[in-house]
Amino acid sequence: MHDGLNFLSKMTPRRAWNAGKVFSSYHVSKITGKPVQWGLPISISFEPTTSCNLRCPECPSGLRSFTRETGMLNEEFFMETIDDIYKDICYLIFYFQGEPYLNPNFLEMVRYAANKGIYTATSTNAHYLNDENSKKTIESGLDRLIISIDGTTQDTYEQYRVGGNLEKVMEGAKNIIKWKKKLHSKKPHTIFQFLVVKPNEHQIDDLKRLAKEIGVDDIGLKTAQIYDYKNGNELIPTIDKYRRYKAMPDGTFVIKNKLLNHCWKLWHSCVITWDGMVVPCCFDKDATHRMGDLKHETFKQLWHNENYQHFRASLMKARSEIDICTNCTEGTMVWGE
Repeated sequence: MHDGLNFLSKMTPRRAWNAGKVFSSYHVSKITGKPVQWGLPISISFEPTTSCNLRCPECPSGLRSFTRETGMLNEEFFMETIDDIYKDICYLIFYFQGEPYLNPNFLEMVRYAANKGIYTATSTNAHYLNDENSKKTIESGLDRLIISIDGTTQDTYEQYRVGGNLEKVMEGAKNIIKWKKKLHSKKPHTIFQFLVVKPNEHQIDDLKRLAKEIGVDDIGLKTAQIYDYKNGNELIPTIDKYRRYKAMPDGTFVIKNKLLNHCWKLWHSCVITWDGMVVPCCFDKDATHRMGDLKHETFKQLWHNENYQHFRASLMKARSEIDICTNCTEGTMVWGE
């Protein structure tokens, strides 16, 4: 309840008007079959870094499999971009690939966005939530903190979070809760996110008990995106509710989502990489579909440019022919039951 009210408190008449334009243009586009974009994004993801301390098996950052360069988001570039768009956007996610807390200026950027009245969120593996960083996190004004915890015992946790230490995650979560109490803050809304895979699916009930014991606000049970899923994969859960893929009679797997020729994400959000490239969504992890470069044009110019309109038109014509869409499973999160 408090998190929802907090988000609504960020809404201004201008942001509400922009959201209305985006929503309307999306539905006009669906009806006409032609891309129409009247507003600016409601939500933006900014990538603090592509670096990560872990080696998760289904993550390009963890696998070190990027073709694009690894780097850190520049604070000055970030502030210039926010100055250009903050009056229209409502929601800012400090995450794409990598571990945000590895960027030494990360929390200063959160503070800057928070001071502009934007709802801010991030996702972390929690290995850097020491006492000092936890206090600074609360003081930054961050609204939502997602802590990835993919196991309730070390042996299970490290099967996916390769190189990770569950004890550090627990310590980091406790530090956040401690400083929220000390500073009398209801923010950030803290979530334990559990990526459900076959090795950890038996620990869901344990996760719920652990979350209650530590005092986090919510849990999110997330289905895993698997790159090599067609012939089965050892990470695909046995519980159908928590898997993105459906088993076929011949033993192969297919994605559950229907690839309809429209996508809300292309109208209301986008991702900005650490080096200023704008890509359509979080499924373009290697930034292969670059809509433009913010080092050479403003965001408002880029959002309505020919590249973006062509991509939206292509999606509305044949979404199944766009590579990043073929493994898209938007909306497959099961919140704490």
